[in-house]
Amino acid sequence: MTVSAATPSAAQRPRASAWQPIHGMLAAFPLTCFIGALVTDIAYARTAQMQWANFSVWLIAAGVVMGIVAAIAGIADALVTRRKRRHASAWHNVLTIVTFILAVINGFIHSRDAWTSVVPTGLILSAITAVLTLMTSWNGYSVARRV
Repeated sequence: MTVSAATPSAAQRPRASAWQPIHGMLAAFPLTCFIGALVTDIAYARTAQMQWANFSVWLIAAGVVMGIVAAIAGIADALVTRRKRRHASAWHNVLTIVTFILAVINGFIHSRDAWTSVVPTGLILSAITAVLTLMTSWNGYSVARRV
């Protein structure tokens, strides 16, 4: 069996971390919660039933809390593996921080009363947060696949 020059040897590959699967599993929660918040915001904008706005704020809060837990697992993974691909993971880190800042602001916007809690600012922030979460998840998955 011949090994090509493009295939790194076992000594050159970064070692896998037990945290990496945990981070990936936990990262699914904010993704789901933030997209769910967008869906419930759209439902509220169409029906004006306050329960949809309540669902949104609960989903946003759950997404932020689970995002913090996923971030802790991601930081532990980065410290254990000491990845060589810092540039690619730096984009993931920046996107994650921006996403969670917007999600916290979105949670405060959703804590207002009635129509102004969602339309238009909450709906716009939910859409931006959902798109950023998708981008962050895609980027994080790409970084994990390259390591």
